Amino acid sequence: MGYGRILVAGLSAAALLSSPARAQTPPPANLALAREILAELIAVNTVHDHGTLPAAEAIKKRMLAAGFAPADVTVLAIPGHPTQGQAIVRLRAKAAKAKPVLWISHLDVVEARREDWTVEPFALTEKDGWLYGRGVQDMKGEIAALLAALVRARQEGFVPDRDMIFAFTSDEEGGDANGVDWLVKTQRPLVDAGLVMNSDGGGGSLRGDQRLSYGVQTSEKVYVTFQLEATNKGGHSSIPEPDNAIYRLAKGLSRIEAFKFPVVTTPTTRGYFAKSAGLESGQVAADMLAVSKEPTDLAAAERLSAAPARNARLRTTCVATGLSGGHAENALPQRARAVIQCRMMPTDSEAAVRAKLVEAVADPGLEVSVVWPAAPAPDSPYDPALFARLTKVVQGMWPGVPVQPHMDLGASDSVYTRTAGMPSYAVGAIWSDVDDNRAHGRDERISAKAFSEAVEFDYRLIKSVAAAR
Repeated sequence: MGYGRILVAGLSAAALLSSPARAQTPPPANLALAREILAELIAVNTVHDHGTLPAAEAIKKRMLAAGFAPADVTVLAIPGHPTQGQAIVRLRAKAAKAKPVLWISHLDVVEARREDWTVEPFALTEKDGWLYGRGVQDMKGEIAALLAALVRARQEGFVPDRDMIFAFTSDEEGGDANGVDWLVKTQRPLVDAGLVMNSDGGGGSLRGDQRLSYGVQTSEKVYVTFQLEATNKGGHSSIPEPDNAIYRLAKGLSRIEAFKFPVVTTPTTRGYFAKSAGLESGQVAADMLAVSKEPTDLAAAERLSAAPARNARLRTTCVATGLSGGHAENALPQRARAVIQCRMMPTDSEAAVRAKLVEAVADPGLEVSVVWPAAPAPDSPYDPALFARLTKVVQGMWPGVPVQPHMDLGASDSVYTRTAGMPSYAVGAIWSDVDDNRAHGRDERISAKAFSEAVEFDYRLIKSVAAAR
């Protein structure tokens, strides 16, 4: 539901790593394949109304051409949603020594209108070292890099110690046909795994040419949407009444704006702040260390909360994102509504957040109702052995880059695999600039250099996590 990777921002100059990037790139033919796949995927409009089936079929065709057996490449459409296709590819072990690894990636994208862009959104455009197109960042660039790396491993004859399953799915961005949810609930034998890797989250953060850190998503905030509504009998606009639905709603929204949820930390966020403190200096470093311990130093948390991204890591947040009211220019409003979009800490609950909103608006005439219910999931545990492997891959390409546990502020399909009891970790391959996040926006782009590095990174990552422990 939206962009999984909300980048780590607000790090000081002390956090910038001065060592130059020494990443290796894939073989030229493999990079050319990745670019070809990316161009093909961008050209397929996979917004919800169009569906993901054509993209899933394109993946199937490429995997069969790369030598995968027909039995190991499956395309499924969700019953009742014939345009929403899922492609599942299996790289088999000779004799599995552990439960499979499942890699999840979503094919759908958010809408893009040509009049809003300076380039055609549904065509890959390269300009000044950048690759433009709807989905290049979220997340067809990740998918193309992963597919090219998988083809390379297959064609080199690589045989994993355990089966590797790659699922390319529908409706992560919205809609009622989420592919990962459907697969784990109705096709569990096809995707059952002991470990889940998700390319739609975590990942590396840049500022300009400087690498900040690499985050491994072990948890994410929980998406839930409420409606705040005021109603009354209305009347003629020539005779204003003291009870006006729009004014009443506005007052309630002002109280929500001023309200702060209490500070909450989790094992993931405490680990994040403990690691991040080493990248900072002065009061910020001291405050990060303070909130990495229990009990939480609330004064330190409040100082950190002055930065919006840090505030979002320390508490549940709710914000107004939509507004409507009135039915005629010359009539008093009978109804006024606002959409309140909340991102809950994983330990919070829908009922508790609703109760806090009711308390904050302090007006029984304002109804708070659920529009999109929460789908909470537990944190995935910090796995020292897995983190050691991931750190080796990251630092093998980018020496000195710190690797840390990460709670995504956005949402991803990991919520479904975690709920299904499969430990899940998001490991995005394409580094993004914290000051130039264009996912879901106009002129979405990634750097050509970052894409090239991602193809090599995914190849190394596939080989690393394929090994039995």
